Amino acid sequence: MTPKFQRAFRKFVKRNAELQQRIEDTLQQMEADVFAPALGTHKLSGKLDSLQSCSCGYDCRVVFSIEYRNE
Repeated sequence: MTPKFQRAFRKFVKRNAELQQRIEDTLQQMEADVFAPALGTHKLSGKLDSLQSCSCGYDCRVVFSIEYRNE
């Protein structure tokens, strides 16, 4: 997770405290396997075609990109 995401997440949960646990659970699942069937990970289309999305509840989505590091 990038520092920018962490700041945005803290700001978001201040306004939506009831979603905090669901989002944290989803992020933990993503760390284990971003393509787990329970997450419903899929590519986006249109202007967001370089991004992916997964579900953290009926009314909440996490939009992200996958970047690989050369180590």
